Amino acid sequence: MKLFDDRRARLLAGLAAVSGLAVLAGCSAVSGGSGPVVATAGPAANGPQADYPVLVGEPYTIAGTTFTPSDALNYDEVGYLAAATDIAGITAAHHTLPVPSYIEVTSLETGRTILARVEQRGPMDSTRLLALAPAAMVQLGVSADTPVRVRRVNPPEEQRAKLRAGGEAPPRMDTPMSLVAVLKRKLHAAPASAEAVPQVIPEEPLPIGPEPEAVTPEAVPAQDYVNTAVVQAEPQAPATVPAEPLTGGFVVQAASFSNQDNAERAAHTLGGSVSQSGRYYRVRTGPFASRAEAEASLAKVRAAGYSDARIFTND
Repeated sequence: MKLFDDRRARLLAGLAAVSGLAVLAGCSAVSGGSGPVVATAGPAANGPQADYPVLVGEPYTIAGTTFTPSDALNYDEVGYLAAATDIAGITAAHHTLPVPSYIEVTSLETGRTILARVEQRGPMDSTRLLALAPAAMVQLGVSADTPVRVRRVNPPEEQRAKLRAGGEAPPRMDTPMSLVAVLKRKLHAAPASAEAVPQVIPEEPLPIGPEPEAVTPEAVPAQDYVNTAVVQAEPQAPATVPAEPLTGGFVVQAASFSNQDNAERAAHTLGGSVSQSGRYYRVRTGPFASRAEAEASLAKVRAAGYSDARIFTND
């Protein structure tokens, strides 16, 4: 009897195994698969993972200008647009920002601002600040050569998804024209074919005595609007700009320009005067009999957009 019981137990175990396989096969058939169903988290067609990996890349040169890509989180620059006909959607090509990344692009003619996705390097045939796809040009209402502000942002996933799918994100709030006017002043350093990323010069402490002597020419960037705290007098050459001599205790130096016309326009706006120092044209207000008067003028000059303005003694 024991042998019979063992055979019966083995038979029941076999039937149970067959039943289990039948259940699994039935589940597979319902799901359309050819084997047991395994729960997995497959990638979504347009999920956040589509923004990875983020590519930065190595330095490269265009028209004699070397661009060094970097993952700059606080990127905020002004320059001029180029048209990119080889990309679609609300996308852009940029020389240094990571690919992909997201930017706000503001027209410095209208203040209109849109969100775009940087999807490739470029423009590869010029040193313009940014190249926009045709659809992005239409949404922003601009054409090639339009001055723009480009600012890196971190938009919500819903807006990222729209751009990844080739659609448009809702327009951003228009930039106030008062701020646009300040941003446009930064274009003094960037003619239509200028480098996309101007050199940034660190600030120095506010001088309380006579101006320091000359900085070597190598330390001076080849751009028009120059940080006034760094660029000081080169060996003096005969002045070519007629300017009434400044006398008194203090002056406010708003900026130094390599272009005389730009310097004169700035002086007219600020109610100041222009004097030449070497190959640069300095724009100053004053003189002021007291430092309090100079500080009041300094506040007005900085409010006009010249954030590097400084007070100097006028010995």
